Amino acid sequence: MIIHVVKPGETLWQISNFYGVPLAETISANQLPNPNQLLIGQAIIIPKDGITYVVQPGETLWMIAQRFNTTIDVILRNNDIANPDVIFPGMRILIPTPLYQVMPGDTLLGIANRFGVSLQSLIDANNIENPDLIFPGMVLVIPIKIRPLIDVNGFIYRLGQQAAPIITEVGQFLTYVAPFAYLIREDGTLEPIDDTAAINAAINVNAVPMMAITNFTSTHLGENLAHVVLNDLAIQNVLLNNIVNIMNQKGYKGLNVDFENVLPIDRVPYNEFMQRTVDKLHPLGYFVSSSLAPKVSADQPGLLYEAHDYAAHGRIADFVVLMTYEWGYRLGPPRAISPINLIRQVLDYAVTAIPRNKIFFGFQTYARDWVLPHVQGQQARTFSVQEAIRLGVRYGAIIQYDELAQSPFFRYRNENGVQHEVWFEDPRSAQAKFDTVKDYGLAGISYWALGYPFPQNWTLLGDNFTVRKI
Repeated sequence: MIIHVVKPGETLWQISNFYGVPLAETISANQLPNPNQLLIGQAIIIPKDGITYVVQPGETLWMIAQRFNTTIDVILRNNDIANPDVIFPGMRILIPTPLYQVMPGDTLLGIANRFGVSLQSLIDANNIENPDLIFPGMVLVIPIKIRPLIDVNGFIYRLGQQAAPIITEVGQFLTYVAPFAYLIREDGTLEPIDDTAAINAAINVNAVPMMAITNFTSTHLGENLAHVVLNDLAIQNVLLNNIVNIMNQKGYKGLNVDFENVLPIDRVPYNEFMQRTVDKLHPLGYFVSSSLAPKVSADQPGLLYEAHDYAAHGRIADFVVLMTYEWGYRLGPPRAISPINLIRQVLDYAVTAIPRNKIFFGFQTYARDWVLPHVQGQQARTFSVQEAIRLGVRYGAIIQYDELAQSPFFRYRNENGVQHEVWFEDPRSAQAKFDTVKDYGLAGISYWALGYPFPQNWTLLGDNFTVRKI
């Protein structure tokens, strides 16, 4: 895929024509709220195959073109490079999928060896029925893109019948679906949720239903509730029996434990509860995961962090979800919700304490709108990426991009003269997150939350990864 940033005066037809892609394919890949209204600075996915190459020290465009059997002109036409003589280490360049014209004496095996690809991938990429029947002049696509295999989880809190179409729409990209969430009570019972439609929809798209339990709500931190449960074995036994009964009854295959704001004094009891949960559920054939706050060190202070023991959860749980979002908190000042520079600091620590093949990267799919000037505690509005674009179109906003956070944002003034600031996700920020998952060799991605339309994300996800189905 190519990511194009809209310039003043450009139309979607002009952009598609420039890249040689049918307009209908560009519209389909992006599902734009209004294809006839683009914003300056808006990122558009161009559905064209290729790879993203990171420039190495000392390289020139000519050297890169030779390496990938293409030309400088082709690279320039597919990248927004102002000066072809000025490229720099770390710069990302899209290389369109190379083509090769068969020469006399060529064999498929010889061509595969020449480009360092497998014979089978070459056969598959060109739909070749008989590998012995190739001929001079025949043009072959060289399949140089490798899509890592990952797991993908989607939390969903829009439950009841409204959950089914949400899960069905993106189900091909999901390994797990986790309806959120069963709230624990002080006596070990659980508040029921309407999760039947979500579970059935998950099963219908071959995604694994994962039960989620928690101790907090939007109005209660839950620290005292967790303290009561984590320090009473009798209550824990009741809780675990209730969990097993619900899982058996409803068809869940695993459990996610999302205890937040746990008191620092309950760090060890929380670890012991996780071990007790695994000891109970593993013999019954269930897996256990947990959700952890984004820490940058083992001893990071704060109610969110101190009781979340990365090393212990990494050892005990089958996998962990790192909640790498909410820096742009709804009650805090406007900022990137998931800044990649801060996420990388979390991952730098996480991979020292948790096996990489157990780490799920937390990916938020929503936008936020803050009123300016910000008043501490004033709540930002949360909505979808699609709605953010519609809002920008309505007020003629110019989208800016924070290169450090790898996140887009814009400002606008409404009809009453009140200024707003909106932070959201787009193809550039999504690709930055996918690149990070690859760079750190992580096991998967966990979305918070399904139900906020962001079609470009799923297009790019499928272009970057193969999603495991169990």
